[in-house]
Amino acid sequence: MEEDEQQSNTSRNLARETTSFGGGWSQQSLFSYQHHHYLLQLQNSYAFGFGYANRLQIFPALLPLPPVSYPSSPQEHRFEPRAAHFRKQSRKQKTPSNASQIQDFPAEKEVCTPRQLCVRKAVDARTKALAVARRPDCGGVEGKVITLLANHFLVKFDPTQKIFHYDVEISPHPSREVARMIKKKLVLENSKVFSNCLPAYDGRRTIYSPVEFQNDMFELYIKLPLSDEIGEHLGEEHCNKDKIFKVNMKLVSKFDGEAVSSYLNRDDDSSCSPLPQEYIHALDVVLRESSTEKCLSSGRSFYSSLMGGSREIGGGAVALRGFFQSIRPTQQGLALNVDFSVTAFHESIGVIPYLQKRLEFMQDISQKPAKILSCKEKMQVEEVLKNMRVFVCHRETLQRYRVYGLTEEVADNIWFPDRDGKNLRLVQYFKDHYDYDVKFRFLPCLRISRRKPCYVPMELCVVCEGQKFLGKLSDDQTVKMLKMGCQKPRERKAIIDGFMEGDLGPTSGDQANEFKLHVSREMTQLTGRILQPPKLKLGNGGNVRNLTPSRHDRQWNLLDSHVFEGIRVERWAILSFGGTPDQRSAITKFMKLLSEKCEQLGIFLNKETVISPVFEPMHILGNPKLLESKLKKIHIASRNNLQLLICVMERKHKGYADLKRIAETTIGIVSQCCLYSNLGKPSSQFLANLALKINAKIGGCTVALYNSLPTQIPRLFRLDEPVIFLGADVTHPHPLDDVSPSIAAVVGSVNWPAANKYVSRMRSQTHRQEMIQDLSAMVAEILDDFYQEISKLPARIIFFRDGVSETQFQKVLQQELQSIRDSFLKFPGYNPPITFAVVQKRHHTRLFPTDHFMDGNVPPGTVVDSVITHPKEFDFYLCSHWGIKGTSRPIHYHILWDENEFTSDEVQKLVYNLCYTFVRCTKPISLVPPAYYAHLAAYRGRLYLDRCDSISSVTVSSSPQTMPLPKLNENIKKLMFYC
Repeated sequence: MEEDEQQSNTSRNLARETTSFGGGWSQQSLFSYQHHHYLLQLQNSYAFGFGYANRLQIFPALLPLPPVSYPSSPQEHRFEPRAAHFRKQSRKQKTPSNASQIQDFPAEKEVCTPRQLCVRKAVDARTKALAVARRPDCGGVEGKVITLLANHFLVKFDPTQKIFHYDVEISPHPSREVARMIKKKLVLENSKVFSNCLPAYDGRRTIYSPVEFQNDMFELYIKLPLSDEIGEHLGEEHCNKDKIFKVNMKLVSKFDGEAVSSYLNRDDDSSCSPLPQEYIHALDVVLRESSTEKCLSSGRSFYSSLMGGSREIGGGAVALRGFFQSIRPTQQGLALNVDFSVTAFHESIGVIPYLQKRLEFMQDISQKPAKILSCKEKMQVEEVLKNMRVFVCHRETLQRYRVYGLTEEVADNIWFPDRDGKNLRLVQYFKDHYDYDVKFRFLPCLRISRRKPCYVPMELCVVCEGQKFLGKLSDDQTVKMLKMGCQKPRERKAIIDGFMEGDLGPTSGDQANEFKLHVSREMTQLTGRILQPPKLKLGNGGNVRNLTPSRHDRQWNLLDSHVFEGIRVERWAILSFGGTPDQRSAITKFMKLLSEKCEQLGIFLNKETVISPVFEPMHILGNPKLLESKLKKIHIASRNNLQLLICVMERKHKGYADLKRIAETTIGIVSQCCLYSNLGKPSSQFLANLALKINAKIGGCTVALYNSLPTQIPRLFRLDEPVIFLGADVTHPHPLDDVSPSIAAVVGSVNWPAANKYVSRMRSQTHRQEMIQDLSAMVAEILDDFYQEISKLPARIIFFRDGVSETQFQKVLQQELQSIRDSFLKFPGYNPPITFAVVQKRHHTRLFPTDHFMDGNVPPGTVVDSVITHPKEFDFYLCSHWGIKGTSRPIHYHILWDENEFTSDEVQKLVYNLCYTFVRCTKPISLVPPAYYAHLAAYRGRLYLDRCDSISSVTVSSSPQTMPLPKLNENIKKLMFYC
């Protein structure tokens, strides 16, 4: 359950570091502790850990059981990228404002109706690629200048240096770790064939070389000692001889950096040639080569215990420090973006102790070795362990196994035939062959082979090191992760500088010199601008009061003011779940204090509820049917006219999701949740946050801009020509869930010129599908709501899209821009200009003040649109909030399409001003509100599918499903219930 009254939680979530891991160890660091044998420790105690006794014995491998069949995994969907690129018309050309921006081929002039034009544009857009918008000017000029440092390091390259791309095919197909071993040995043993150079390898099928090899196509053979580990990768369980690999290499292409240099240095924008990605990708592989050989690699990040150690965060997880790196085209040239990173890994301990830390019902297993797991408990154990890598400790081996599941029978009941056909009991087999008495005989065994299943008792397996923790972190784990990764700007800068100077960083190794690359070890210095805060409009007993946030953090208070628009809550009720008698007795006092705080803020909350507070036990939240019955009973007792239901809970509970779903879809009431722990001595801040959320959910608003948007941007906006601000986001299920659908949400403003009230639409769609599939219908519905409120359709559309990576820009522009246009077909003759902006918060650019007197973060309103931004395209970084903890992350805004023809100053001022209109707090937020609201709405849609009585499935036969979301009740459909 997400605690409703903690308005700052979501803000902190959006600013959290997000990292990933999925790589492997270098050969030198491959599980050195796996050589240790702790069989005697297993028999005496359960002090699993890294200090295993080094008493080795050589035993035969475990006999395989009869084979079983496995269903195949679902086929992945793949999308082919668009190849063609068409440029948007230059703004210097005089075209009507409503003309299509899609380049078309010459045709004879003909007269068309507006609807025919719309249809023609729809057809054209589906068949042509669109060019991303270019920067309209040299950047903004408004605001006070500030000198900054950015964690971008200039990469100098020789444009004449040729790079030779070779395709590599290795047979039999090895893992990435073995492939790197093969490449390393190939280069050492065949230096003449490789022209005495150090090529860079991506671990798959690509090798880049700074010189041409002797032959364009050749075939080599390489021998590797086939240890158990390598044999496991190849599906061979018993091999003690060298394995011969055939390596075929073929020259695919050769290129230099002239095209990239020309693109970066060209001042005019007459050419529409795209940035040559092949050369940049090659440099990226080259600069990653050294770190890949020394560290754990995960996507674009590297981790090692040598970078600051590891820290146990509980629940069977440890946190590890590392760094992110990526080469980017910028206005100063190519730059390497390097950032500090922290992520969680599974703790390398025995499987039994791991389960004791991970699952509550396993904590007493050492004292109760005869305990038998229920079906539900067994499913939870299987869900935790499935696909995890383990090694066995009953015999000497380097082999790592993947856990494919659990046995149906417990260890004591498992029998299997030996090679002579004689039936053997598993526990007796381990006693006879390994002199080991299985202690936990009533636990299932692990299935550690796919083709010929081998069953091993859990107590003889250890979790391999270096596996990313993919499960959802608990609140306590998240706090510990944040403490480890939360660094003040000066500390973070020192850590990043250390990576650049260190032996594991991107400047280590000789590959860069081979390709004539030089990476600066100094951060990029640049100038930003601090935008002025807008004047705000607040209430004051029916009168309007203006206020300009003047504090350093741009926060304001409502001590002498009211909210701009307060609502009246005449009919409301309180529902309690759990709580001690003393806690429940505080409800009356809480009602009085909350009503008084609302009155202070200009919000009317009736001092009396329509019915007496209802007290229910906590277990009601775990029974959706019973919970629905209780909620309906309260609604009927309130004569089906309840405006607000405040739910007070003893603790967080997953039944929160059912509560929200039932209240908002089945019954149609707005709910606000809080915890008893905050009611004992409720602070003024807690009560104020609660009041602001209640006011926003039922139709009020906290603040408005004193100088309306038409006043601030008169060139584009007019009072009589309303504008709509749309936000869109897609939320996906957690990494271990390969079945649940993704949730798409779109929100849109429905008042003008205030633009601070939004309606929402949510849809479920294909599992992990990032493109919004039903965007056209959702936008059309929001446009219809806009028309009902204002009696006009919006003259301009500003669309903020969250959650899109740079590799998806072309695809999202091609598909979703057309979907927005398709929504216009519902309104004949309607074709407003569209601005399509992508909002990126999960990037790794950080800004540091150079002023030694500024020990904290950059001030709110800091904007950067030069030096580190794209050399041609329309983007900027804006830090609109004040960072309290750690280092502020600016939001990266990238304008993909702009028919409204904003200037840099205009769009930056627009976004910054909107950040002051968020309804839940009295300070500017980090993310433009339409995108933030879309994020909250998508999260609410996800809750609708998280039923308390549903049982998660871990079977490999499960296939992705698209379960439709329940329909919102008409009573709340136009309210901001998701805030």
